[in-house]
Amino acid sequence: MNIFQIITLSIIEGLTEFLPISSTAHLIVTSKFLNIPHNDFQKLFEVFIQGGAILSIIFLYQKTLFKNKRVLINIFLAFLPTAIFGFFFYKIIKNIFFESLSLIVYSLIFGGIVFIIIEILISKKKIILTKENSQMTIREAFLIGFFQSLAIVPGVSRAGAVIIGMMILGFKRDQAAIFSFLLAVPTILSASIFDFYKNKEIFYTSQSQFFTLLLGVFFSFIFALISVKFFVSFLKKKNLVVFGLYRIVVAIIILLLLLP
Repeated sequence: MNIFQIITLSIIEGLTEFLPISSTAHLIVTSKFLNIPHNDFQKLFEVFIQGGAILSIIFLYQKTLFKNKRVLINIFLAFLPTAIFGFFFYKIIKNIFFESLSLIVYSLIFGGIVFIIIEILISKKKIILTKENSQMTIREAFLIGFFQSLAIVPGVSRAGAVIIGMMILGFKRDQAAIFSFLLAVPTILSASIFDFYKNKEIFYTSQSQFFTLLLGVFFSFIFALISVKFFVSFLKKKNLVVFGLYRIVVAIIILLLLLP
């Protein structure tokens, strides 16, 4: 990869990791537009730069992560279902799901429609958003984990699945977004570590490109900071309809330009 491709992918990762629009879908599609071959190092790079996004959450929410015992328990409980699904379906996820543009398109469209439907139900008072994260029960935390596990399908969006699940349970939009950020820390870290373990020989043969990986982490970190602050501020005033429409538009673009 050249410098332009490295920076572009890193910015895309940082901007989209915590938005409900699927960072995986955006990275896969961007790589295809830039004609970046999906080789072993490219796969390593996409995993490695997630570390920058995670560092941004640790930087912004370190007090919550390290000093709030109740939040930590809820994060752990919500993490369990995803860990179980990810472990048992690892080969299917990596070798089938992540190679299917059609699946990404359908997931983007379906998720976009769900966002719009949920917001319509909220506007009609069928769903009432009143809960704070401090009110989360053990049962709700575990249930949120099952919503997150849906994101093993690329295009679903881990953040989107968590936020929609929490909104269905009555949590405020910005509270749902913040919990999705916090839940990303163990989820993405464990997935990355597991992926490294499964493909550790790639890392050993790619150490000469270590600077490329660090550059990716840096840009991912900076743009994740920007994205997170924007998203929380946005959700305090507005709803998810714009993200639902965005997902559908992206899916249509993929259909027109990348699928035969």
